[in-house]
Amino acid sequence: MKRFFRLDPILIFAIFLTCVSSAEMQSPPKRLLMLGDSLTEGYGVSPAAAFPALVEKKIQSSGKNWQVINAGISGSTSASGPSRMKWQIKTKPDLMILALGANDGLRGLNLKVTEKNLSEIIEIAQAEKIPVIIAGMLLPPNYGNKYRTQFAEMYKHLAEKYKLRKIPFLLEGVGGNPKLNGPDGIHPNEKGHEIIAELVYKSIQDLL
Repeated sequence: MKRFFRLDPILIFAIFLTCVSSAEMQSPPKRLLMLGDSLTEGYGVSPAAAFPALVEKKIQSSGKNWQVINAGISGSTSASGPSRMKWQIKTKPDLMILALGANDGLRGLNLKVTEKNLSEIIEIAQAEKIPVIIAGMLLPPNYGNKYRTQFAEMYKHLAEKYKLRKIPFLLEGVGGNPKLNGPDGIHPNEKGHEIIAELVYKSIQDLL
């Protein structure tokens, strides 16, 4: 007489999940490009402590196979953005966070020019079917209400014009807090980067 063994449905499901997870991890990782300045680069902290690296850890801990490309360069303004974006296209990113413009504002540059540069970056990405999340910034009070308002509105206008998801303020909860910034009072310390990483991760979690 032949015996038939009945496998536990829970065991079958567990084996299925293991196989799916293994196959995903063996496939080439998807790429998240973060195009920014010193905030993205992680000025003042080690590369491993900067928020792009922390976001990568959070994504991988969730079982997703993604690589985060830290394309932050200290001191960069939006003017360098289009040429940098054309170069980064070669990495074939699947998703992008645009975090440029802070240095333009701090230098009091013409915001029409800044918006034009950021628009060009977005259009380059969208032409390649790369979803863009734009990270907004705010300026300190000493820049005057008019310029500060125009600066903040610039990010809102870009998000509306190109139908982008927007992180309202990249330094939410960090900017202006001495305990979360380095000696210069501008660049986040390790704890500050942890808070930024959590904000960014929650903003993109459903897109991964």
